[in-house]
Amino acid sequence: MNALRRIYAIFSKELTQLKRDRMTFGMVVMIPLIQLMLFGYAINTNVRHVPVGVVDHSNTGLSRILVQTVGATQVVDFIGHYDSIKEGEDAIASSKVRAILVIPKDLSQRLARHPTVGFGLPPSTDQETSRPVAHWLVDGSDTIVAGAIKSLRSMPLAELLSKPANRNVPTFEVTLLYNPEQRSAVNIVPGLVAVILTMTMIMFTSAAIVREREHGNLEMLITTPVRSIELMLGKIIPYMFIGALQVVIILALGYVIFDVPINGSLWQLAAATFLFITASLVLGLVISTIATNQLQSMQMTIFILLPSILLSGFMFPYEGMPEVAQMISEGLPATHFLRLIRGVVLRDVVIFDMRYDVAWLMLFTLAGLIIASLRFKKNLD
Repeated sequence: MNALRRIYAIFSKELTQLKRDRMTFGMVVMIPLIQLMLFGYAINTNVRHVPVGVVDHSNTGLSRILVQTVGATQVVDFIGHYDSIKEGEDAIASSKVRAILVIPKDLSQRLARHPTVGFGLPPSTDQETSRPVAHWLVDGSDTIVAGAIKSLRSMPLAELLSKPANRNVPTFEVTLLYNPEQRSAVNIVPGLVAVILTMTMIMFTSAAIVREREHGNLEMLITTPVRSIELMLGKIIPYMFIGALQVVIILALGYVIFDVPINGSLWQLAAATFLFITASLVLGLVISTIATNQLQSMQMTIFILLPSILLSGFMFPYEGMPEVAQMISEGLPATHFLRLIRGVVLRDVVIFDMRYDVAWLMLFTLAGLIIASLRFKKNLD
């Protein structure tokens, strides 16, 4: 009986402490709730409404009907028209679109020669003289998105042919750029850089101010002439080198073991990585000024890490998410860095061609640094 009373006393003490620790109690409720919402609602591998462009060399009524017919499938949304294939490929490289549909000048002739079931010449002759009616150029770095567009390869065109099509002959030719072999490692390894940096950078700095408080060093810092902004910068600079080392390790091993190419400039890669590392470190500092102990800082880090993995486009395509999930993902630094690093590593893009993501990371870093400095001053008071 005495043992039971002692166990009950400890149980009551822990329960009371948990009630007083509102942050921990909130995480106990919010983490499973958010995971349920992410996996059950936001995560969707059935990709729809993929943003694509069109290069219409035919520029006829038939070509416009073709675009409308393809768009009616709701697999793709045509958001841009380009005058040349080069412009379309540049749009793919900068992530403005995920594919372009190239419609040839001789569209009407190709439609007339397109083989049909029980019509015209024998199947072998039809297939020899016919050609696909149009050509898809697809960003193959994301295998799920590429697979969604490849599903249109043999779509019927009853509205244009006015007769049943022969499904043994593809309607569209499909060319996969950047990852023609559809190897998942090509997409995963650059994305893994974002996930690992998110986890480690935020974790390192989320406990920075909390650690000073728990070790009794905060009072000493108050008496020094160190300004808040100087303290924040001094906290994050050492971890920049650690983050750079992690990037080198991941990409080097990815190249050696999984044969993942690095097509872009190393300077462009370094610039994109610097932007993301600073944004993640500053986010960790903001967490550190909110948390009252290291346990809370770890919980809040997990709270940020889960959406960063699931909503950034690392595991599931951005296009497969509902609009609410996409809005949340746009607020995560990992989402913008994923676009940048995949653009540089896989598509040899110049990061200033992706100005939106660059500007967002810069503004996020600046805003976070200001918020962390102001909150630290408030703590000093």
